[in-house]
Amino acid sequence: MSAIAGIVQRAGFPPDDRQLERMMQALERYPADDRRIWRAGNAAFGCHAQWITPESRGERLPYYCDRTERAITADAILDNREELFDRLRIERGLRARMTDSELILGAYEAWGDESPRYLIGDYAFAIWDAKHGKLFGARDLQGNRTLYYSAEEQRFAFCTVIGPLLALPGIRREADESWLAEFLAIPVILDTVDVHATAYRGIRQIPPGHSFLLTEGRLTLRQYDAIAVPQKPLKLKTDGDYVEAFRHVFREAVQARLRTIGEVGASLSGGLDSGAVVGFAAESLRSQGRTLHTFSSVPTADFVDWTHKSMAADETPFIQAAVRHIGNIANRRLDFARRSPLDEVDDLIGLMEAPYKFFENSIWIKGMLEEASRQGIGVLLNGAAGNFTISWGPAPDYYARLLRRLQWRRLNAELKAYGRYNGIGRKKLLPYIAGLALRQGRDLFGPRSEAERPSLIHPELARRTNVLEKLQDHDVGLSEWSELASREYQFENLAAANHQGTSATKLSLQYGVAERDPTADPRVIRFCLSLPMEQFVRDGMDRALIRRATAGMLPDEVRLNQRVRGVQGADWIHRMRSSWPALTEEVRQLCADPAAAAYLNTDQIRRSLQKLGPSPRAEAAFDPDARIVMQSLIVYRFLRRLSGSKA
Repeated sequence: MSAIAGIVQRAGFPPDDRQLERMMQALERYPADDRRIWRAGNAAFGCHAQWITPESRGERLPYYCDRTERAITADAILDNREELFDRLRIERGLRARMTDSELILGAYEAWGDESPRYLIGDYAFAIWDAKHGKLFGARDLQGNRTLYYSAEEQRFAFCTVIGPLLALPGIRREADESWLAEFLAIPVILDTVDVHATAYRGIRQIPPGHSFLLTEGRLTLRQYDAIAVPQKPLKLKTDGDYVEAFRHVFREAVQARLRTIGEVGASLSGGLDSGAVVGFAAESLRSQGRTLHTFSSVPTADFVDWTHKSMAADETPFIQAAVRHIGNIANRRLDFARRSPLDEVDDLIGLMEAPYKFFENSIWIKGMLEEASRQGIGVLLNGAAGNFTISWGPAPDYYARLLRRLQWRRLNAELKAYGRYNGIGRKKLLPYIAGLALRQGRDLFGPRSEAERPSLIHPELARRTNVLEKLQDHDVGLSEWSELASREYQFENLAAANHQGTSATKLSLQYGVAERDPTADPRVIRFCLSLPMEQFVRDGMDRALIRRATAGMLPDEVRLNQRVRGVQGADWIHRMRSSWPALTEEVRQLCADPAAAAYLNTDQIRRSLQKLGPSPRAEAAFDPDARIVMQSLIVYRFLRRLSGSKA
């Protein structure tokens, strides 16, 4: 992938060539295979290129087409190249060496502003139409690549990351108070629900699935497509037909993401999502005489698993079973010994260009990419979206639906089978299902008590920004939502796509490894949304579609496992044992700092710190108070970096 940048000077303002050069210099923190600038009139483009696919090797970006008088700079890997070749009637002899940016230009020539609707892949691009004096660009449907911009009176500037925009004259490094209020008020991993905002005032972003048009100094944004548009229900004759149709769609999505001039890697846990991705990828690579390199995170050797028997902090047995059964895999299990989440804070704030919430998993998220880069991996596959696509199927919520619809016969048969799989009697299961059914009908959106949800945001900031009222209608952990409801919301909510795309883009740039997720392919999502619910939950089996589709591919101890669920991040407090005194001291400084007190609920932070004590046990890993303390430190360091103070 690549980092792109550009400036279009407004009419009447003379172009300043030094501004784009300043942006390109700010991109030098990332590795690159090539670096180029193109200028003409009042437009200037840049590209800090990383060559990942065979077609991108040697690609010259920005690229200017003399025939159409259009220039493009692009950060793109397209996954439907053959479909586009056929639609655009590209000669077969030209296809192998045609770059994705040339394909995007061809699509724009054919379909104009509607062209992003025809593109499948991870991309952000901008096209300067010199003949008509307009700038057009877009971000992919799932927001897998980011694109930020600044719209000033004299210029419009854009970039893959924020730092180069902050390097421009006239742009101040100031926190966006509304963004920060949402970040602090939302208790789950999501950063914000405002899909246009960033952590910085004056810096905005193109939302996922949106295009932009700049003409005569006027900027227009529009959503060109939506992933969750109502799908026509798919009706096939047999269950086997559904499985085969799924395998065809998913295999195509996986194979499209294997194109790289480096090695192919994948993150592998002990679950279904990563297991399915790895199984299909290893199968395809075997036919090419290539090996799949997998990376698995495991706790350190001295960690004692404190989690419930239904959870596994160490998924090694499942990982080993999958590797043995699938074959054609070189697996590395990484424990990242002697590293703690505190060690990563400053580096990750710099990489993410904002505070972040994934500190429990920060070591392996970052460390896995570091190791992949060292091993020459070009593409690192994952199954991050699988819970809502290929392995969706929350059985209890489905049974609650059957109960509300009084479908007694089917419910009784399902509960019998589900109980056998999970070792739970109907006497215990039925009250739980009834509780789900009643809770959904009675108080689905009712707020949880404040005692259950300690808040990090300062009450005055919450009042001033009206943030809690803004968040009422969003599934952000402030109300009760069922999985059945949240699945549709997941694909309608562009903020979730923003969150995933932000980390994928910025970490991939740092390590020169493209993170790619076939479970988030729009073709896969739309296929899954078109299926009857009974394909996902049936005969007592949750996630039934992917379990049936991987028969023979995954070992049964992984494929049919419904009793043990992998849990990540359970060891983060354990890893912090030696650094907890330093964290405690810094958090106490935070609570005494008036600058932090303007944003953070320091009274709550003190209570949480006191509750945890000087040496919290590993079991506190998922305690909300522990999250409050660690997250407050991350936000504090971001604010100090913003003000120019040392952390």
